Amino acid sequence: MTRQAASNRIAQTAFLFTCILLEAACGQDNRSVELGRIVQVDPELNKILPGNTRLEKLIGGFGLLEGPVWSPGGYLLFSDMKSHVIYKWRPQSGLSVFLKTGFTKGGPNGLAFDKEGRLTICGHGNRRVSRLETDGSLTVLAERYRGKRLNSPNDLVYRSDGLLCFTDPPYGLSGKYADPQKDLPYSGIFLFSEGNLELLSDELSGTNGLTFSPDEKYLYVGDDNQGKPVIHRYEVNSDGTLSKDEVFFNAGCLTKATWLDGMKSDMEGNLYATASTGMIIISSTGKHLGTLQVPEEITNIAWGDDDHKMLYITGAKSLYRIRISIPGSPAFRGQPIHSARP
Repeated sequence: MTRQAASNRIAQTAFLFTCILLEAACGQDNRSVELGRIVQVDPELNKILPGNTRLEKLIGGFGLLEGPVWSPGGYLLFSDMKSHVIYKWRPQSGLSVFLKTGFTKGGPNGLAFDKEGRLTICGHGNRRVSRLETDGSLTVLAERYRGKRLNSPNDLVYRSDGLLCFTDPPYGLSGKYADPQKDLPYSGIFLFSEGNLELLSDELSGTNGLTFSPDEKYLYVGDDNQGKPVIHRYEVNSDGTLSKDEVFFNAGCLTKATWLDGMKSDMEGNLYATASTGMIIISSTGKHLGTLQVPEEITNIAWGDDDHKMLYITGAKSLYRIRISIPGSPAFRGQPIHSARP
């Protein structure tokens, strides 16, 4: 066991003891939001989700939604992993097909815009990270690390200088961790920059969603941790490498979640994480403020609208949104791609 791993084990043990105490001490205040329910754990949640908050279902009937991202062109993109399609939803005109990816195994997952406004796609089943060019063609950015195929790129985030971080668990492989086609023995966190792919960490068992803090000093990464999910926080160095890993939030013991998925932060450093129990809201100091329970399992979230106070939520079958009092963290945004080749 490495010194870092031993430190992590001690931190997790301490966190487990802390969450037992907190669970016994914290009361809960439940309130309905029409379609769902807000479970308030701390009064600070009222600053984020006031009493008049309403959860709205926009559209349903999909296969498995993922990867929402707001375009500066004024619309939302999101993936349907079952139909292998990226959809566009515009507040004024509704739904349309943005891109038929042509993926044959598992659809597109996480989406993000680079600093040039080009859409970057995590290929859940085709095991690569690709970029959609302005002419509609796809450029493969990352497919192999040291000659071995990536597992199943899941989620991604750009830093404001253009550095790209993404997670690579085996969830897109039919046999997952035991799949014979799994080349890499770890669920890595990777950095892509100027054509180079670098492994940032191989210590987490089930990486998934990730996001930067609003000042980009920290990177948060969800780890399913064999059914006991936790959120790790790393300090981000100027070159994009990571240091000082710590368990920031133990979702397994504090919320009874069994898995984590996508996450985002707001301008005050609060964290929003989708999980088996709903959307968990966490303060910048790691305090559980509350959970938004949605009528179905949810997978990911994205800030949107002109003021970045609308939080769009992808469920397994439906798209939702809810208004937040604090604007979202300024994820790097370039110029929008207005069309794509089918």
